[in-house]
Amino acid sequence: MAKLRSLSLPFLLLFVLLPFSRAEIKNLQIRSDTRSSILFEKFGFNHRGTVSIALSEASFPSADPSMLGFFLLSDESLFQAIYESQNNGSPENYPGPNPSCVLNSPYVKLLFTFTDLSAAGTFNKSYPVTHPDEYSLFFASCAPDTTISMNVHTEMFNIDPDGTKNYLSVGQSAVPTIYTVSAIAYFVFLAAWLYLCLIQNRLTAHRIHYLMSGLLLVRSLYLLSAAEDQHYIRVTGLSHGWDVAFYLFQLLKGVLLFAVIVLIGTGWSFLKPFLQDKEKKVLMVVIPLQVVANIASAVIGETGPFIMNYVTWNQIFLFVDVACCCAVLFPIVWSIRTLRETSKTDGKAARNLAKLTLFRQFYMVVIGYLYFTRIIVYALKTIASYKYRWVSVAAEEAVTLAFYLYMFYMFRPVERNQYFVLDEDEEEAAELALREEEFEL
Repeated sequence: MAKLRSLSLPFLLLFVLLPFSRAEIKNLQIRSDTRSSILFEKFGFNHRGTVSIALSEASFPSADPSMLGFFLLSDESLFQAIYESQNNGSPENYPGPNPSCVLNSPYVKLLFTFTDLSAAGTFNKSYPVTHPDEYSLFFASCAPDTTISMNVHTEMFNIDPDGTKNYLSVGQSAVPTIYTVSAIAYFVFLAAWLYLCLIQNRLTAHRIHYLMSGLLLVRSLYLLSAAEDQHYIRVTGLSHGWDVAFYLFQLLKGVLLFAVIVLIGTGWSFLKPFLQDKEKKVLMVVIPLQVVANIASAVIGETGPFIMNYVTWNQIFLFVDVACCCAVLFPIVWSIRTLRETSKTDGKAARNLAKLTLFRQFYMVVIGYLYFTRIIVYALKTIASYKYRWVSVAAEEAVTLAFYLYMFYMFRPVERNQYFVLDEDEEEAAELALREEEFEL
């Protein structure tokens, strides 16, 4: 029972912290690994699910093959096992010659042990999953200090009503459609923005507006590649090269988004033609951090939780993403403080009040957007039933589109922007407002 307890608690920690990965066809290599447990996949099955596992070149010197094996563990069974282990469950309740081994636990669905391998160290079999739930595929070694090497081929899929295989988890089957609809929306958005910038208001467009056009284009291509990537994985289990485009546009999208937020926050090109040294330093910090964050994201997405440093890569991604979110707020704060101080001396109260109002609103909206897409979306992924994981994707895309619409509308190129060109009659009221309110954050 002690062995089960030592395994179960890390399992629970992994389930809570790790993001939910797609379950495509995977070919993995394990070399000289001494871990007691390895998490391969997490997948939501319907009542017509299948798990297929093929092993080759398996070697485990001097180890008892009955102590090594693969099993499935549902979330429901996990919590039952945790509850029993914390209440001093008796080892006598576990059948088999090694009652403390997790492979003998009544809460796991044992697929096979290494006693079923051929003399050449190979194995190939498919297992039906008829009870709908979210399951995790594990390898477990109950032989301490045993070095394992093997090639593992896994396939996890559901059978749709039309008889075709669906390699996406039950809760992610709608994701390709969500990305496709979002991509169409952004392409329409881009067309409208280009008409506004390059045709209708070409003379009043600034460099920041052309950069914003590039952001919309990259965002559209990112969603298109994400939709194709998920579609091919759903149908064939493989991305057919769309994952390369996905990670490329994800990198460009992240860099451009944070750069645009920083540049708008500084007022670059539409309020001033240059950047101060401290503002340039923010850009020089944010852009490399976004590169690191996207490298970590690619490693997480393409390798999966079976690699030894998976948790470390997750921590790197989380830390870097939080650092970027904090860094982009500084230029907005600096602009607000500069405008507040300038308003006391330059005699343009109405204009400065409008600018202060604009930047203060932008500051709050950026905080709300970052909070929702980092905290609320993660909470939705964690607490939502596996059948409704698509809800977090839909919510993130809806909020992101709303944020883009707000940002592009408020900083659009127009001949008489209500925030920068005001009537003289507003001066006296604006001076009074600036005296009464300090615009503290």
